[in-house]
Amino acid sequence: MTCASPFKHWSITRHLLFLLMIASAAYACRLKLDQGAQAQAAPIKWHDALKQSREWYGSAEAARIADNLIAYQRESGGWPKNIDMAVLLSQSERADIAKEKASADSTIDNDATYTQLIFLARVYTLKQLPAYRESFLRGFDYLLKAQYPNGGWPQYYPIRKGYYQHITFNDNAMIGVMRLLRDVAQHKPDYAFVDEARSARADKSVAKGIECILKTQIMVREKRTVWCAQHDEVTLAPAPARAYEHVSLSGQESVGIVEFLMGVEHPDKRIVGAIESAVAWFKSAQLNGIRWVETAGTPVDHIVVADRSAPPLWARFYEIDTNRPIFSGRDSVIKYSVAEIESERRNGYRWYTDAPAKLLNKEYPAWTNRLARTKAVSRNGTFKVQPWAVDDNNEDPVRSAHFVLDVFDQTLYKVCQPALKVKQAKRLWLTLHSI
Repeated sequence: MTCASPFKHWSITRHLLFLLMIASAAYACRLKLDQGAQAQAAPIKWHDALKQSREWYGSAEAARIADNLIAYQRESGGWPKNIDMAVLLSQSERADIAKEKASADSTIDNDATYTQLIFLARVYTLKQLPAYRESFLRGFDYLLKAQYPNGGWPQYYPIRKGYYQHITFNDNAMIGVMRLLRDVAQHKPDYAFVDEARSARADKSVAKGIECILKTQIMVREKRTVWCAQHDEVTLAPAPARAYEHVSLSGQESVGIVEFLMGVEHPDKRIVGAIESAVAWFKSAQLNGIRWVETAGTPVDHIVVADRSAPPLWARFYEIDTNRPIFSGRDSVIKYSVAEIESERRNGYRWYTDAPAKLLNKEYPAWTNRLARTKAVSRNGTFKVQPWAVDDNNEDPVRSAHFVLDVFDQTLYKVCQPALKVKQAKRLWLTLHSI
């Protein structure tokens, strides 16, 4: 008589425990979403609209705000900026908003349009109301239509004459649009409803945008540096905007650009070179031993003070040829000390930033490690699958687990799919194996 191997029994037990853990997570997910959908959420401000818990987007409050977004959406498909679109609207206010439908003020400035689309997608994913899907698709088509043939985006579309027509990196406008389009192209859960044709167009649009980014990276003495806050839509040269926003190297907007490039799954040599060059520039441009502080008393002022223990800062703008921080008031005269510009501009604009610190200390090292692993896999041709990660039929347990999930209640799986991803399943498997 042959006894069954204890290892065989342990393998089966591990698989059963793994599937039970997934089932429990799925049930908890559905319960949480149902509770959120039934809850009467308190009113929020629009600037907090994308900071809510996952289940909140299935609430009546989220639906009310989504209805507001449809009301504010222009005939062009985009949205205006600087409006709290989460406020409670009266009938008369809705009537006044309806009169503005034909206004040519659709923009991607100040987080407009792409944030409305992110919100609508989240609410539609949980509520499944056709009006939200239709509004999203109109806005999505607007973004694709607004893109220049060279891959950039203007601040306003339809085009508004002036600096508004420049390719706009300022305040992460173009990068915000490209992040959304990349999520659609990658079929992220919130955008599963987007048709394949639009997803393919989003992928091509992102590729064009990356080409624009690479071509606009500023060369100084034959070395790539970073980007200006805006670039000419024809020549791609760095361009000015408002009187105090000169042609310059941006210590603020360039961070978002590099972060986006680091998110490219399979970067080619040009993208890697652009990232490495920008990181080198950030290291060369950091300002040590100073703090940008707000004074006590009335009126409040912002000043630079010496402090050897201060973490590094970066200026918002640097002179291209000298790499010196530059500042300017409404008279458009360049100064090399922020103390020399008028109080209104000195205190009404963000002249210094610490955003590159996170890029240099956390995001860039993580990217280089990820890139090294990708290169190692490329050299070896494939990942090495550990014996414990394969079941008795030589099948991937994660894939098997998802097959079993398909046997579960289809409604349960549909609701929980956005929250239960393959990476999470893999982490559960690794946790189980460590027991």
